[in-house]
Parts: sequence; C-alpha cells; structure tokens
Amino acid sequence: MNVEFILPAEQELFEEINYLNSESEGLGYEFAVEVQSTIERIIQYPNAWHQLSRRTRRCRTKRFPYSIIYQIRPNLILIIAVMHMHRDPIHWKSRLDLK
Repeated sequence: MNVEFILPAEQELFEEINYLNSESEGLGYEFAVEVQSTIERIIQYPNAWHQLSRRTRRCRTKRFPYSIIYQIRPNLILIIAVMHMHRDPIHWKSRLDLK
C-alpha cells in the first residue's frame, strides 16, 4: 500500500523534526523513526486504530505525544496530520477539503 502526505501534514512532520533537533541533537531523527514505525503499523492494520469520522482514523505514536491522522483510500494511506496530542485536537478537520 502506498502512503502519501498532504502538504500541511508533510510540513508539520519536518517542522517537528527540526524543532526537536534544535531542543536536543538527534531527537528529531528519533521522532522521524517513530513516525515511520507508526505508519508501518497503520499499513499493516489500517482499520485497527481509533475512528474519528467515517473515513478518518488516528494512530498514536508509542514514544512521543503525537498521533498520525489518516484516511484509507484505494491502495493508499493518506496522511492528513502529524498532530501533537496537547495542541488543538481538531485543527486537522479543515484539511479534509484539501484532498
């Protein structure tokens, strides 16, 4: 199954990696590995994670307080947001019109 990020989600990921690296050298790269691991779990079990709406689901990372918000499309996992769990929990909803 293919994975695509909508542009705001991709920007979030890179911003968080850069921010975490600025806080502690290498921490952002550890975060990137954790996000990749979470995406691999999503690919393996796409319907297993918490449903937020009819087409949208959330899978939490294990180590960091983040969730991957995604949709299952034909042959595609579409990443809507890389969301910090202590920030606005519904900011991603406005992105559903982007794809």
